[in-house]
Amino acid sequence: MRYANDRPIVIAGAGAVGGFVGGLLAGAGRAVRLLGRETAMRELAEQGLRITDRDGLDRRVAPSAFTAGADPSVLRNACLVLVTVKGGDTAAMGGLLAAHLPPAVPVVSLQNGVANAPHLRAALPDNPVLAGMVPYNVTRPEPNHLHRGSSGKLRIEAGNAPIVRELTAPGLEIVEEKDIEAVLWGKLIINLNNALNALSGLPLRDQLRARRWRRLLAAQIEEALPVLRMAGIRAKSPVAAPLGALPLLLRLPTLPFEIVKMDAKARSSMWDDLERRRPTEIDLLQGEILALARRHGMETPVIAGVTAAVKRAEAAQAGSPKLKAEQVIGVRHLLASRYSNQKR
Repeated sequence: MRYANDRPIVIAGAGAVGGFVGGLLAGAGRAVRLLGRETAMRELAEQGLRITDRDGLDRRVAPSAFTAGADPSVLRNACLVLVTVKGGDTAAMGGLLAAHLPPAVPVVSLQNGVANAPHLRAALPDNPVLAGMVPYNVTRPEPNHLHRGSSGKLRIEAGNAPIVRELTAPGLEIVEEKDIEAVLWGKLIINLNNALNALSGLPLRDQLRARRWRRLLAAQIEEALPVLRMAGIRAKSPVAAPLGALPLLLRLPTLPFEIVKMDAKARSSMWDDLERRRPTEIDLLQGEILALARRHGMETPVIAGVTAAVKRAEAAQAGSPKLKAEQVIGVRHLLASRYSNQKR
């Protein structure tokens, strides 16, 4: 099966990740339509895209290689839709798709969090909706320049080989995943660091090389994993180490982390949200763990403290607060949480 070249793949919410994926597809000759905010889409339509990554990719995609705009009527001719909006915009995007997308057109959610695909399925009962996972971060050094700061393969739920073939392009690798829900929960555990990176204001490389910040991430993971076990949720690690081993590894001296290759430009999307004075995805990451913990009568004080710190930064509308690790929840609070976890 091959999708018709005259029917576009629509990137619904063409921000950093969506623009990066759409740009690679357009550069490979796919018919691509970027759907997003009018001002941003006008700039892309006029200037095109520059796409780079940590491994040396540097590709310019001419404006003639794709179309970009804010008119959702383009959905009526789509052969495939990739949803890449922030999780807080999923409900609105679901309504937009329901109003314009014909039945049977596949929709793939490439978003942070675990609840996006279910929300889209509820809004689109006549369309196949697939969950997917993006393993890397994409930053925007300049308005029309998108940079992938880490590596990995996109994952979508298994049984969709034609879609995988259509989305595979130079620089864009995709694999099918039998247990996509477990992968999404595993990614959520790793993404608990997004908030720490946003609060620190540091590049990811510098933040993860700082032991105090790694201890905070370790404490969050130690709180989250028992909550998932209590809820009967399986989480599959998206990194080489098992999730259960991460707290110990994160607390090791800094030296092992000095040899980890990491792009100096890489930052979390939550940092970008704070810098751009936009709502963050904290409720879709830490918030998922907090909701499960409340349901099962469990305490997660470190995750709650990190969440509160991000909420304060959102309300301040002043960008990243550039905190020190001990300013997030306090050293005494962190040590008390560690002692409590060891007793359980």
